Amino acid sequence: MAPNPYPAAPGDMGRRVAKRRDELGLTREEVASRAGMATSYLRFIEEQSTAAPGPGTLGTLAAVLDTTVVALNGGEADLPPGRLGRASPHAQFLELTPQECWARLNRHGVGRITVTTPGREAILPVNYSVVDRSIVFRTAPGSGPAEVTGTEVVFEVDHVDEALSQGWSVLVRGRAHRVEDPEAVQYLGKQVYSGPWPGDDDRSMWVRIDVEGISGRRIDVP
Repeated sequence: MAPNPYPAAPGDMGRRVAKRRDELGLTREEVASRAGMATSYLRFIEEQSTAAPGPGTLGTLAAVLDTTVVALNGGEADLPPGRLGRASPHAQFLELTPQECWARLNRHGVGRITVTTPGREAILPVNYSVVDRSIVFRTAPGSGPAEVTGTEVVFEVDHVDEALSQGWSVLVRGRAHRVEDPEAVQYLGKQVYSGPWPGDDDRSMWVRIDVEGISGRRIDVP
């Protein structure tokens, strides 16, 4: 059997298979049936870090999940989105309502926040959550994101669908401040979905963005 030309770190491929299946709204049984494999084997691929399906199996899964073997193995992880898509001749540029914007922010995700202070201008990614119609995140004191406290900020979240050459972006404007009240900190800790991806070490500072304005746009292909 030929070696896999796109080796992945143990466990990464299975998580990407499961994530892509969830994005498509497919059950494990549906994907297994379309791929011609046992549901138990698909479960093994998704859940076991030791799973190492061959190129044929990966190719079949990629086709069923409308993606590529390279994507399932993380080969596109370090590349910017939009490389594979081409503009549609019938695309529409539409404004999102505030309700649609909040729906896309949902409960949590990864967004980007502007840092504009004397001697520093940057756009930094943060793992955020939406709590009581505010944007909250946790960071380390003295870090770049921590510098936004007490300032007016812009926070942005977006999504790109390369297969359909469409996507959306949501822009939030508001004032950021540090959350220091122990009860408020405890409340936020119970409400958020997950902590910072880089780890919890020294990231004990909570920042809340009180939303003063929200807007969004999307590119849609009829």
